[in-house]
Amino acid sequence: MSDDSTELPSTLRSRLAAAPLWDFALALYGRPGVEAACLHLQDDAGVDVVELLWRCWLYHHGLASGEAPEAVRRWQAEVTAPLRRRRRALKEEARHRADVAALRERLKASELEAEREALSRLAQHSLAGHALRPLSRPPPGLETVLPFLPQLQKKSHLFALRTLESQLDPSCPPG
Repeated sequence: MSDDSTELPSTLRSRLAAAPLWDFALALYGRPGVEAACLHLQDDAGVDVVELLWRCWLYHHGLASGEAPEAVRRWQAEVTAPLRRRRRALKEEARHRADVAALRERLKASELEAEREALSRLAQHSLAGHALRPLSRPPPGLETVLPFLPQLQKKSHLFALRTLESQLDPSCPPG
């Protein structure tokens, strides 16, 4: 399969469809150290956690992808990120006012739904086979499949990646 392939082998398509990205992302995010690692990469290095989780899902299945679709990046920038900023901006006030706390919880739920939508779009993109390529065996390190690696300059960024990688099992052979 070439980098610009739009043809995904049916066995791989079936395997990806049987392991929904949303379910994978929730399970991975709940593993020890993953939430903290993701939030550190988001807040300190500007990494989009949704894109990172998508790339981890692909890596788990022995695949890598080129750039995330521009429409998904735009969705993240125009929908998800503003919800996150507003939710975070209310954190202090929500400690003292129940009505603001309730609003903050609604924003949090909306932010999660926006992230779910972004993951859904990324899954659809992947199931269509757009720009997927199989990884070699044994698989390279997770950092080799991340286009935002240049953003990760600090030791703490690389430690966060190691934490993520330790919770992944790229055991599915490509194809």
